[in-house]
Parts: sequence; structure tokens; C-alpha cells
Amino acid sequence: MNIDTKGNNPLFAADCLVQGGKLLIRPELRKFILIPVMINVLLYASALLLGYHYMADLIAQFIPGWLQWLSWILWPLFFLSFFIIGFFTFTLVANLMASPFYGHLSAKTYAIISGQKHSMTQPPVAKVVLAELKRLGYFASRAIPLLLLSLIPVINVLAPLLWGLFGAWGMALEYLAYPLEYKGLLFSEQRRWAKTLKTGALSFGGLAAIGLAMPIANIFVAPVAVIAATIFVYQCDKDY
Repeated sequence: MNIDTKGNNPLFAADCLVQGGKLLIRPELRKFILIPVMINVLLYASALLLGYHYMADLIAQFIPGWLQWLSWILWPLFFLSFFIIGFFTFTLVANLMASPFYGHLSAKTYAIISGQKHSMTQPPVAKVVLAELKRLGYFASRAIPLLLLSLIPVINVLAPLLWGLFGAWGMALEYLAYPLEYKGLLFSEQRRWAKTLKTGALSFGGLAAIGLAMPIANIFVAPVAVIAATIFVYQCDKDY
């Protein structure tokens, strides 16, 4: 691997995200961003309408007329619960729904920043499936011990810091995967690549995680992170 260590600078990671935000409005990238955003907005709007319908039915069927005042408590609880659940599930659902588009978004970003197309390497399906199983095993093997650590008194004071580092590393691997897969690297190789620039990767993942924690703004943070990850890999990997 011929990698430029400038990627280990946290400021470089931040600059890539800024550049990603600027490229977000490029017409060539628009359809790869708007389609997954519209799918997710439609999904959550449909869930809200369906939930509203069933909630109204439940109130009508099980709350007698003399207790109708309870609806003034139940409706705010319903909307609050919906938005809390939506907040914690949006990133996961958005990434699952948008992942087919994000591969193309990374490829198109590469064409813009390099001025040339890049022939995508298509590894065998069996290798892709095995790589994804390795990804799941890797994150599970670290999340479970962290969860157990969080339950141990005194020692669990370290848990928030460790969860933060784990989340930042996970976000880095999540978004760097798009340009690195485009380069033909699967999970084990992606992890080795990211480890060579661990400080920069952690900075990138941490900033992305903070952005994804912001309601509404997180709709656009994910595609910005994909674009920024492509810039990060392109500028650091001299063989890209």
C-alpha cells in the first residue's frame, strides 16, 4: 500500500468533510443523493401516518368517553416516542436503503475529483458475502465486551469513552468502505488500509458520527460522508 500519511492529520479529515459538503450540490451527484433521501422521507412519513391511524383507532376503541381527556396525554407521548425511535433508527435504515446508491455516488465523486473514470473491480459474490460476515463478526466481537464492561461498577466509567472510540472507528469503516470497495478491497483489506491512517480515520468517523446525531441534518450527513470518504481515499492512496 502506497499511502500518504497526511491522512493522519485530524484537520485533513475535517477538510475532506467540508469538501464533501461543497460537492453535495453538484448536478452529477444529485440523483444518487435525492433518491435515497426521498425513499427515507417517504418511509418515515408512511410510518407516521400508519401509526397515527392505529393510535386513533386504539383511543376510540379502548378509552371511554369520560376518559377522553387522556388523549391530551397519549398523543404527545405517541409523537415523542415516534421521533425518539426515528432518531435512533434513521441512520441504520437510511444506510441500508441508500447503500446501492452510495456505491455509485462514490464512483461519480471519483470521476469528478480525478477527471477520469475508474473501472470498478467486481470481486466474486462468495468473497463479498464472506467479507460482510467478517464485518459483522468484527463489530460483534467488540460491541459485546463493551456492553459487558458498561455493566461493571467503577470500570464502567470508561465505557462512554470506549463506546465513542468504537463508534468513530465503526463510522470510518462504514464510509471508507465505499471508495475502498470501488478500489477492489474487501473488509479485511479495508481495515488494514484504515489502520495505516488510524488517527485520521478516527477523526473522520468521529466527525461523521457527530453529524449523524443531529436530527434532520443527518439526512444529508451520510451522502456528504460518502463523498468525503472518496476524497479522503483519493488524496491519501497514491495507487488509487
